[in-house]
Amino acid sequence: MTPAKRLLDLTVALLLIAVLALPFGLLLLWLLWREGRPLFYVAERMKAPGQPFDLWKLRTMRTAAPGRNAGVSGGDKANRVTATGRLLRRTRLDEVPQLWNVLRGDMSFVGPRPPLREYVERFPEIYAQVLQSRPGITGLASLHFHRHEEWLLAQCRTPQETDAVYARRCVPRKARLDLIYQQRRTIWLDLALMIETAAKVLPGRRARH
Repeated sequence: MTPAKRLLDLTVALLLIAVLALPFGLLLLWLLWREGRPLFYVAERMKAPGQPFDLWKLRTMRTAAPGRNAGVSGGDKANRVTATGRLLRRTRLDEVPQLWNVLRGDMSFVGPRPPLREYVERFPEIYAQVLQSRPGITGLASLHFHRHEEWLLAQCRTPQETDAVYARRCVPRKARLDLIYQQRRTIWLDLALMIETAAKVLPGRRARH
């Protein structure tokens, strides 16, 4: 990560924290009343081969037995997403806690979405290239493939089917877009993708990466 990109991340993260601190605190109180504990979902992701970190999100699913949360979310987990969780996902409010990951340097605002360890280990050649960019909250693949990815995975009815579809149809297509970003990345491209992301989550626009 270049010093200019890191400076942009820190500046935007601190500005957003200042703006969102009060409304996000009120949101947490409302979630505590409506959904109960735990408020957060913390899961291992990879920022580079062999370098895991804890990704923070607001919880959007009903809690399940250990191991039931493993793997990519597809149609097999759809019945566990709460009504509140669907709203949080649609507006991307569930990802606000990732500002902490940006401050820590685990993530950038723009880059490939941080993958699960199992896919990094199964596709080492792909992720050795993709993860030369710091994982991001949003990015080229997030903006231009995620809706199709959601549609593909929503058709899956078992964890095995979800894994097969994700590995065969999503991993390589997202990687191509992530590598296009990597070849063309500039501060101006990052700003453009951040603005595009913000525009897509305004009221009346449906998007989620």
